[in-house]
Amino acid sequence: MERSEFKQKVIDYARSIGIDEIGFTHAEPFLEFKEKLIDYHKRGYASGFEKGSVGERTEPRRSLGSAKSIISIAVGYPNRLPDAPKSRKGERRGLFARASWGMDYHTLLNNRLEKLEEYIKSLDPDVKTRSMVDTGVLSDREVARRSGLGYIGKNGFMINPKLGTYSYLGEMITSYPFPPDEELIDSCGDCNLCVDRCPTGALTGTGQLDSQKCISFLTQTKGFLPEEYRGKIGNRLYGCDTCQQVCPRNKGINTDHHEDIVLEPEILKPELTGLLEISNRDFKETYGHLAGVWRGKKPIQRNAIIALAHFKEKESVEVLKRVAENDQRPVIKGTAYWAIGRIMGNDALEYINERFQIETDGQVKEEMLNGIQEAV
Repeated sequence: MERSEFKQKVIDYARSIGIDEIGFTHAEPFLEFKEKLIDYHKRGYASGFEKGSVGERTEPRRSLGSAKSIISIAVGYPNRLPDAPKSRKGERRGLFARASWGMDYHTLLNNRLEKLEEYIKSLDPDVKTRSMVDTGVLSDREVARRSGLGYIGKNGFMINPKLGTYSYLGEMITSYPFPPDEELIDSCGDCNLCVDRCPTGALTGTGQLDSQKCISFLTQTKGFLPEEYRGKIGNRLYGCDTCQQVCPRNKGINTDHHEDIVLEPEILKPELTGLLEISNRDFKETYGHLAGVWRGKKPIQRNAIIALAHFKEKESVEVLKRVAENDQRPVIKGTAYWAIGRIMGNDALEYINERFQIETDGQVKEEMLNGIQEAV
């Protein structure tokens, strides 16, 4: 079979199993990206979630010694939530970022990649493959860019003409020499909306991101959230979509044809106080299928508490008091005290002073003081 015929069969099959976009590139090192990655680490922009060394991230043959090509796939996801519940006084709600809507995208993409691998090997049993989704060492976005699926925008996302930035990305390294596709030559031009609108100034305007300032990263950390960013998070429980929402290339795009991406409004925009005392079992049963809970319950609960402070939700104070007094985790306990101070102001002074004599954890006591400092 000719290589071009083999490639077309793979493309046709990919579309039949729910892969929206597919591209091919060679397996040579990503030399330009390597220089950017080195600079990225030197500037202290890394999140710490990245996998592998610079060499592993830029040299595909370290992952598959016989690699000759890489297949990049993209699956679009929805960015509109039909029948979303309203956030009202007494029933304030948080929000999961769009990339976490529906089935965990790792599962969704791996299912498609496994089928694609099986199909390729049915055509040629000797082909060696290795697939990756997000947690692999290669950069999904850089592989997609070199495979012709799109270009890297100033917001750091791969921008595809049909899917915009709202797509899940994965790749498969193969030992088969598929003919490579041409890279897409495009740019954001003079548009700087994402950089200007980023709540924390995390975007550099060069396609790089300072993860240490990025709300999406901050919502996934497990410790106390730096106070300078608490007011920026709003009601976000996981992730941040601002730089995608303002992108003109996303105008009119909403990929909602995938049957395995099921939207659950009550889960994706949950009532905040209901998250604060939920058991581990109930949390896992209700939210465990979302990509946004990969770090566990604690970051979500901490963010929910910050969101209640953002809303100045007085109706939540009694729940917050129970959490502050009974939860044994310093991050949750301390953040709850902080929120009580921010919500009640001067009215919290007597309660905080009384509890200050009881609490023993230094960080918790610091949060108690931080919460009422504007009221003093």
